[in-house]
Amino acid sequence: MFSFLLNIIVLSVAVFLVSNFLPGIRIKNFMTALVVALVYSIINFFIGWLLVLITLPFMLITFGLFKFIINTFLLWVTDKIIDDFEIKDVLTTFIAAFLITIVDSLIKWVL
Repeated sequence: MFSFLLNIIVLSVAVFLVSNFLPGIRIKNFMTALVVALVYSIINFFIGWLLVLITLPFMLITFGLFKFIINTFLLWVTDKIIDDFEIKDVLTTFIAAFLITIVDSLIKWVL
């Protein structure tokens, strides 16, 4: 349980930092970032593994880089669910997914 909460907090910090850095993302406040992290994690838990399984040939061909496309899709779905979280366009969504993944990984690596 502690690990799950820590992952949510780290992901929400990553979302908040990226939203402050990237001009095409609008987020209301840090509580919204927590909600985004929670919804994103739930979506990833329920359909993320299925998308990885379905796109396994692309994952193998691209040495796992196709995961960024999956993360982009999951972030787009999260954007459509949460009213206080808005991403301008597909390119911004892709860049945000990439940066959130990198920032999230760096924070977890430091911890």
